[in-house]
Amino acid sequence: MTFLNVKLFYRTQRDLAIALNQLVDSYWAEEIKEEELIEGVKSMYEHNQEKLIKNKGFTKVVQQQSGKRRLTVVKKILEMV
Repeated sequence: MTFLNVKLFYRTQRDLAIALNQLVDSYWAEEIKEEELIEGVKSMYEHNQEKLIKNKGFTKVVQQQSGKRRLTVVKKILEMV
């Protein structure tokens, strides 16, 4: 099992989207546990809200980079918070 290194702060929306993609993809590939996915997404959201969410939805860059399937997973995790 590998542990992904999740940074607290990301410089751009694109960097944040790439990190989210790696996190969700690792979960789907069963490289990380569900708890690690949830904690990673929560941490990214808490420290990068302005880069992830605008006008009650995901930012355009994050939508374009991540796609619907990944963002559905992220949205469900954020609804648990």
